[in-house]
Amino acid sequence: MDLSKKYNPKAVEEKWQEKWKKMKIYRFDKNNTKKKIYSIDTPPPTVSGNIHMGHAFSYSHTDFIARYQRMRGKNVFYPFGFDDNGLPTEKYVEKKRKIKGHNMDRQAFIKICLEECEDAEKLFTGLWTRIGLSVDWNLKYSSIDQRAQKTCQKAFVDLYDMGRSYIKEAPSIWCPGCRTTLAQVELEDKEFDSYFNDIIFELENGEKIVIATTRPELLPACVAVIVHPDNEKTKYLINKKVKVPLFNNTVKVIADKRVDPDKGSGIVMCCTFGDQTDMEWWKAYNLELKTAITPAGKMTELAGKYKDMKIEEARKAIIDDLKKEGLLIKQKPIKHTVNVHDRCGKPIEFLVKKQWFYKLLDRKKEFLEQGNKINWYPKFMKVRFDNWIKGLQWDWSVSRQRFYGIPIPVWYCKECGKEFLPKTDELPVDPTKDKAPVKKCTGCGCNEFIGDKDVFDTWSCSSLTPQINAWWIDETGNKNICKKIYPFSLRPQAHDIITFWAFNTVVQSLYHNKSIPWENIMISGHALDQNSQKMSKSKGNVVEPQEVLDKFSADALRFWAAGTKLGDDLPYLEKDLKTGLKFANKIWNASKFSIMHLEDYNFKAKDIKLFPADHWILNKMNETIKNTTDSFEKYAYSKAKKLTEYFFLVDVCDNYLEIVKDRLYNPQNYDQQSRLAAQYTLYQIILNSLKMSAPITPYVTEETYQLYFAKAEKIESIHISPWPEELKKVDKKQADIGELAIKIVAAIRKFKSDNRMALNEKLSEIIIQAPKELHNELKTIEPDIKGAVKSEKLILRKAEHKIEGTDILFSIKT
Repeated sequence: MDLSKKYNPKAVEEKWQEKWKKMKIYRFDKNNTKKKIYSIDTPPPTVSGNIHMGHAFSYSHTDFIARYQRMRGKNVFYPFGFDDNGLPTEKYVEKKRKIKGHNMDRQAFIKICLEECEDAEKLFTGLWTRIGLSVDWNLKYSSIDQRAQKTCQKAFVDLYDMGRSYIKEAPSIWCPGCRTTLAQVELEDKEFDSYFNDIIFELENGEKIVIATTRPELLPACVAVIVHPDNEKTKYLINKKVKVPLFNNTVKVIADKRVDPDKGSGIVMCCTFGDQTDMEWWKAYNLELKTAITPAGKMTELAGKYKDMKIEEARKAIIDDLKKEGLLIKQKPIKHTVNVHDRCGKPIEFLVKKQWFYKLLDRKKEFLEQGNKINWYPKFMKVRFDNWIKGLQWDWSVSRQRFYGIPIPVWYCKECGKEFLPKTDELPVDPTKDKAPVKKCTGCGCNEFIGDKDVFDTWSCSSLTPQINAWWIDETGNKNICKKIYPFSLRPQAHDIITFWAFNTVVQSLYHNKSIPWENIMISGHALDQNSQKMSKSKGNVVEPQEVLDKFSADALRFWAAGTKLGDDLPYLEKDLKTGLKFANKIWNASKFSIMHLEDYNFKAKDIKLFPADHWILNKMNETIKNTTDSFEKYAYSKAKKLTEYFFLVDVCDNYLEIVKDRLYNPQNYDQQSRLAAQYTLYQIILNSLKMSAPITPYVTEETYQLYFAKAEKIESIHISPWPEELKKVDKKQADIGELAIKIVAAIRKFKSDNRMALNEKLSEIIIQAPKELHNELKTIEPDIKGAVKSEKLILRKAEHKIEGTDILFSIKT
């Protein structure tokens, strides 16, 4: 055992990554019936670019819990997946390869996407391994692999059979930039500079009225003018005809209470479609459908001379023409909040398209009830879940007009359009390549079919991660695993995808499993840059984990990631990484010092008489074990880290090691069991400090454990050793006396330091003034006090320096 070597994080990390793999200590044992299973529904990172510190931050949180639960004796089911299908991956590949999917052969594009995903997964796997994620890589999956495709398609077929998936030609949220339908959850608000444009419309009798709009480019799609039925100023217009400026078609004036009579002139135009209210009016009054914007975000033939102009170009040209015709009487600058696609940031449109939907709106109450059955950490995050459900206005649009993704498993009769779906045992299928599941249409007898070209949105697959991981569709002989691990013990995720991932997973689990998907959900915050701004590639403020690992270490990164309570955001500050490095070095050096004194420790010794200082530190250890365990059970990993860090750095290193050194080096100055008592205590506090630190800093704790404790404990890795339990041997009364010794020694050492005396400078005597009832206690701790402060004598009489928090005073003589 070489105790002279310095700690080398890079070498240690490389060594233990390989050893842990060979030891298979993270392997889930599906045949073990004795251990309780702790199952984790791990979030699959999207293959859409490099991993940044935000990923490292939140995935470390999951690993803290996995390592803790494994040490608690659980059979931990900790899979890992890659979300590598759908729009995010397409956009990543298009940007990297400088190609466009809609401009090339579909199968050729899919082949390129698969190649890029394979390369990215190898890179990501290496990085996650280096960070120290204790996942079982044998449980790896991809959201585009056969199991995921089969699961997603089965879910669709089952919902179709239940009557909960349907196809409908209806107004859909559309992204002109990505040229696909979107779900409500894929939108975010973005503020733009805009104008309220007061435009003149003319009645048939020549009377002029004013309507304000931010979107004059939708004038060619105007199908009605609407006023409030009780507005005295405008209700005379009801049922009259109005001419649309520049385009000269006439539309009818309709009354509806959804018009705000106090906004603008109290008169609005209904276009197909500017917003959700336009859609409601269009449906309620059976209005004409006029499409002014193409799927590519350009003006249609309906726009006349503005045809083929981009939306922004048409807006400017129409405003210019309105000015020329004297039809624009005022423009008011405003800040306008617009729904944009969260992926590309472009404003969305509403186009009528034939799309597949999953029904949501009729079961909102049940979704809220399911949310109540789940334990939320932190609790306040559930408000976002509840508010999302209460604000839902759309069923879930799951079809996407893209190329790389899981195909929608439907064929349509060429003659009558009747839908045909495959049986479960025929999955997975690709209707663009495979034959229809029937030879003839049961409706009209036609024998020609058209396969659906659309794919599922990525969230309709990601929301099935519990079913994918639990082998809901058994194709590998894993029967009954689903029953053992479902519902999962934990879903870890970030707060920004509560509406995306958490909600949709609850929906899928209710529909397919009639249960909640997980018992607990742990919501992380975001990693921020040093200016407390969210890390973003577009802002250029992203910090990549590879750089941090090279400069500091995996343990330092994880130490930083544990630096804030669950749900809170955390800035990336290098000083915190440096603190993590110092902590790892302190563990290494203080443990080596202790192990040096444990080489002759007699494990078989019984009836060891502990000193009061030993009782004190062991009592502190018991308190830390209890509080750290309680914290981990509540997913409060940051509190657990702080408790362990304080115990080790302050109680152990600053106080106990200083008071016990003399006993270890000079046992002849004490009674016969003094060194043995110190050794017993050192063994307990160092081993348990390592164990409590192991979930946060796995590398340095493993390397230190192997110096001595692996052989002593006969357990090959600290990460499968039992979690610490409180010792029953501690005497609380003796611990209080020991605390007195700690305070006296600390006060004298501080006095030496303040007076520029060397801490090891010898003293001829210490004078202690204390109440008589403490004299006996002082006698029992006299040897430790004298040894720690290098004093020949301890005398009880009047003294001058007060010891904070006590009724004791002291003086010293050199």
